[in-house]
Amino acid sequence: MPRIIDLSQEIFHEAPSLPPFPPVQVFPHITHEEVDGKPDASSDSAIVNTLILHDHCATHVDAFSHFHYAPQGREDTIDTMPLEMFYTPGICVNVNNYAAGDLIGVDDIEAALSSDGLEIRPNDTVLFHTGHYNRCFGTEAFMQSWPGLAAEVVPMLAERKAAAFGVESPAPGIMDVSNADLHRLCGELRITHYENLANLEQLVGQGRFRFIAFPLKIRRGAGSPVRAVAVFDEEPVA
Repeated sequence: MPRIIDLSQEIFHEAPSLPPFPPVQVFPHITHEEVDGKPDASSDSAIVNTLILHDHCATHVDAFSHFHYAPQGREDTIDTMPLEMFYTPGICVNVNNYAAGDLIGVDDIEAALSSDGLEIRPNDTVLFHTGHYNRCFGTEAFMQSWPGLAAEVVPMLAERKAAAFGVESPAPGIMDVSNADLHRLCGELRITHYENLANLEQLVGQGRFRFIAFPLKIRRGAGSPVRAVAVFDEEPVA
């Protein structure tokens, strides 16, 4: 049996959301008690919850179109991106020795790869463990400041033909420093990324794995929530 590690944050009412994105809302639409009309409702009645979400809430993937105008004749929205991009080999790079506000550059990543005996191969999804989720989730600091990637990291990953990369923070770069440039480069170079991942510490030192994180098929979506997982099979992932 494969070993599956959940890398996703929960979606819940008023889950953390970056401004100016709208708040996440989750509330009951119909309960067992309302359907049965009594406080000790049976469990065989139908219940439904209402979810009001934006397409960049919780653990999510960006479409190429999020920060990039596609050439004429190409949309680059989430519903047009090939599913193969979301089912790839994966590695996790341990960069948890950086403080909030620190920029993590190509040299830093090369040193971490060498230390862990890892290499970036074509079609990999490269996850970056900074420790931000474990240190800050559930506090105000989670949405305020984190270690972020320098914009130069995106061309490096694209040159090595990585499929995507992912971070534990609400954005991959540092706000007002590298984040906007990093997003634009993702669109231009056609490499996507995941934000708000969790449990990446469980991947450190574990080698290669299968990364799966399919988006919802949102018409003209700029991104989508995903259920991201790492799968460790009995046989090594090529």
